Amino acid sequence: MNVKMNQLAFLLGSYGIKKGDRVAILMNRCLESALAVYGIMKAGAVFVPLDPLAPDGRISFLLRDCGIKCLVTTPLQKKGVLRQLGETSMLEAVIGLQVDGVLNSCSWDEVFSIIPGSHKPVNILEQDLAYIMYTSGTTGIPKGIMHTHYSGLSYARLSADLYKVTPDDRVGNHAPLFFDISTFGYFTAPLAGATTVIIKDAYTKLPASLSGLIEEEKLTIWYSVPLALVQLLLHGVLVNRDLSTLRWVLFGGEHFSAKYLASLMAIWPHARFSNVYGPAEVNQCTYFNLETPPGIDHPIPIGQVWGNTEYKILSDDDSVAAPGTAGELVIRSATMMKGYWNNPELSRKSFYRTTDAAGQDQLFYRTGDLVNTDDSGWLILLGRRDSQVKIRGYRVEPDEIEAILKMHPGVQDAVVIATEKHEGEKELLAAVIPMPESNPEQAELLKHCRNILPPYALPQRILVVPAFPRTRSEKIDRRQIKELLSEQTYE
Repeated sequence: MNVKMNQLAFLLGSYGIKKGDRVAILMNRCLESALAVYGIMKAGAVFVPLDPLAPDGRISFLLRDCGIKCLVTTPLQKKGVLRQLGETSMLEAVIGLQVDGVLNSCSWDEVFSIIPGSHKPVNILEQDLAYIMYTSGTTGIPKGIMHTHYSGLSYARLSADLYKVTPDDRVGNHAPLFFDISTFGYFTAPLAGATTVIIKDAYTKLPASLSGLIEEEKLTIWYSVPLALVQLLLHGVLVNRDLSTLRWVLFGGEHFSAKYLASLMAIWPHARFSNVYGPAEVNQCTYFNLETPPGIDHPIPIGQVWGNTEYKILSDDDSVAAPGTAGELVIRSATMMKGYWNNPELSRKSFYRTTDAAGQDQLFYRTGDLVNTDDSGWLILLGRRDSQVKIRGYRVEPDEIEAILKMHPGVQDAVVIATEKHEGEKELLAAVIPMPESNPEQAELLKHCRNILPPYALPQRILVVPAFPRTRSEKIDRRQIKELLSEQTYE
């Protein structure tokens, strides 16, 4: 591996890639993605992972936005690469694929045949950029999260220490490279000397095959979004698998329904479960290790901050909230991003600035998440600050209504959104996925909500759907659901 990453780093240098240059990675889940990550960083460059299934226009935007002249890819992406080259692309080099008409291009076999010459190692400092990970912005324009070698290495060290990762561990890397959860497999496991098993795309779509792979590879640590675990629970024939090697099951990215989590913990009593929280801007910042299955009607805490991290809870006026009062969570951590690429104004707005007792400036990232603490001092996630709505003057949290809908025995998952009817008046709409062999009626679900919620917090309509549209990182695509609910007609 070290020889191959040196070969790639040497080739990048010969193509004129210098320290700080951005190099894109366009690949499906594969072993070459690891070589690309390490080779690019060793060359002093910044890797920018792209989603191979993203629309051509989005990929073109990211290439232009980052000023990318070199792309590392595989033959499977040939059609997409050719389409990009057909546009007004700045690409001058393509590695991993022979392409006619490009100034520099070569196959992986050619990369591995290189005999690196003598060259001075790149002097990389801890605050130099290591990678830029794009995520969707609220305006619809992607925003590039800039992480440094310091923030990436800090995450690897903290997570390896928290979960006691050792060379004996085998980590299941379910997330694609462009999703921040993947950093556990690409950074944490290698730092600890553990083995990372990159889960190929085909397995992510076939839960039964995926559970077989977990058994065959004798994975000890699993980390994914809750959806993957729910699919394993419902369709992965887990009763037929020997998964006794699992010692940690980590989940994050969005809410995990307590009823599914409790069922999974009952099937895997030998494993410990941990709720991982942290926006991509800080990668991870809190954790909650579950000792017992959660109660169906109790939220799962996001827990406490880990090492080299502190937090504040702010009121609407940016003052520190009184104890026991909900507010926005802001995080100061070694794992925090440097800012957003090519967007200083957004970077400025995304940080909360204060000074300590010695008059030193302190920078906190504004998560946009509303939190409070419970009686035990654990942080509880209440919802998004930007999703909180007022209905007839009352504050309403859509996340709370979703949790109540999920308590219904016939509901597998739920999403609640607020739409404007007229003259700024808002109404709540909901969509639910039924449990297998269940088909709850809207009237039944509304009755369930009426037993718990005040009248102003009741959804006006509830639509039963077979599945939710999801982003490529497997999070629920609320924009598409909002369009679906807004356009849906009811009798």
